[in-house]
Amino acid sequence: MIARYAITHRIRFDYDAPVHSEVTTLRVCPIRDRTQVVVSFSIQTEPDGSLFEFADPFGNSGHFLDRAGAHRYLEIVARSNVEVGPIPAAPERLVGGGWDALRSAAADVDLWPMLHASAFVRSSPALERFIARHDLRPGDDPLASARDLQGRLHRVFEYAPGSTSAESPIEVILETGRGVCQDYAHVMASILRKWGIPCRYVSGYLAPADEDVTRSESHAWVEGWFPGTGWIGFDPTNETEGDERHVRVAVGRDYADVPPSRGVFRGVATSRLEAEVTIERS
Repeated sequence: MIARYAITHRIRFDYDAPVHSEVTTLRVCPIRDRTQVVVSFSIQTEPDGSLFEFADPFGNSGHFLDRAGAHRYLEIVARSNVEVGPIPAAPERLVGGGWDALRSAAADVDLWPMLHASAFVRSSPALERFIARHDLRPGDDPLASARDLQGRLHRVFEYAPGSTSAESPIEVILETGRGVCQDYAHVMASILRKWGIPCRYVSGYLAPADEDVTRSESHAWVEGWFPGTGWIGFDPTNETEGDERHVRVAVGRDYADVPPSRGVFRGVATSRLEAEVTIERS
């Protein structure tokens, strides 16, 4: 089944004093591949100005803007029309020798970054204690083990908006048990990589299940790579695998590689960020 969505992603920065020479990088354009078609995409900004597109090291489509004049706010509105699916169902298990095949795949230069530590996906004493406390050990099949881990994390953690920030390390959710989708994804990726399963962080949107409109924020989940199947999505926040509701925008080692917006400005001011994603399914 093909799902069609109209998506509006609004990002606004308000400043308590005029700022100058603001430079911002955006990752708000959905991925184009065999399971996801971007029918149309546009970005509008206020203040208006030039916008430059680029491809990052992970193949994501990014945009760069520079606003030189004095301004008290920056508003960005990205609009996408996307078709997603059909997504093939993942097998229950791999066909024999899964762990041996994964060890051989570790030599693949494209998978190497997704097997090693990054800014937010890494081992730590807190992670080791968490693994021991909940007996999170891999079984005889990598895919079944990843699926079980997704369910375990969903049950152990409490989804609590505002309990962490974009810069929170995994220790916060590991020690408090409370976090948001970004934290769930970072913990799952840390454990999968520790097991030897290549795992990447996905930034995107979670669309409504029926013909309806939702208003929320960006979403995050992970994709694990398995021999014979390729990348399979796991959403531990919702205990579901990647499907037609998951609109992928960018992939990377962790959140640090793919934030929706990142920028700097010249001036003495504090900023306030507001973001909202509206998704209409047709």
